[in-house]
Amino acid sequence: MTSRSPLAVSDSDHPASTAEGNDDEAIAPRYAVIKQRIADAIKDGSLKPGDRVPSESELVQQFDVSRMTANRALRELQTAGVLVRRAGSGTFVAEPKPIGQLIEIRNIADEVRARGHVYRARVIQNRAERANSDTAPLIEARLGTKLFHSIIVHHEDEFPIQIEERFVLGSIAPDYDKLDFTQLTPNEYLSRIAPLERVEHRVNAMMPDERTRTMLGLADSEPVLRMTRRTWSAGRLVSHAWLTHPGKRFELTAAFSVDD
Repeated sequence: MTSRSPLAVSDSDHPASTAEGNDDEAIAPRYAVIKQRIADAIKDGSLKPGDRVPSESELVQQFDVSRMTANRALRELQTAGVLVRRAGSGTFVAEPKPIGQLIEIRNIADEVRARGHVYRARVIQNRAERANSDTAPLIEARLGTKLFHSIIVHHEDEFPIQIEERFVLGSIAPDYDKLDFTQLTPNEYLSRIAPLERVEHRVNAMMPDERTRTMLGLADSEPVLRMTRRTWSAGRLVSHAWLTHPGKRFELTAAFSVDD
């Protein structure tokens, strides 16, 4: 017994007999019909996050359309963040966008695992530096002050979801550059040795440079969301971090109650 495709169609889906089928589909362009079928399959649960969707070749056969039409349908769903393409593997239903809390400071590794996914970190650098004219203002330190400068790419399953570039006051975290941040996050470590006293957030959308695009696996036209986070402990500014997320794969939210 052969399995039925989640996008299985009847004869009325083909151009020769569309007039006898759904009126909306009779009017809609063929690529839009394919997009709607995929969207409907995701909505009714026939396709779930992580499921592979039919390839261009399979859509060409199933819907009796050109390869260009099938490609447009998949491409537009990918641009909308509904689908994601993995080189050499195919096209899959995208996972729901991770939601980062603006007010509550949560460990990104815990967020990923809470969603039932695998967390992994790639450490680009973690070294000691002396504050210069560019970095001293970030941490409100004098020129020459010892700082630590780390760059880490956080992954959810195989997808990079955040670049964390952080400057830390050396006197607050003297062992920072000796830590293995594939096993714990800077957030975990700093929360333990320098309990939060004050937090400042700023978020802006921007077009990334080539280095950022490469680390996050982005196309040339994809924007990013960058959060600037500064944290204080014991009356001192101890950390300045830039947290950069793919715009299509991440959203930020905050919620609070207002007293009467």
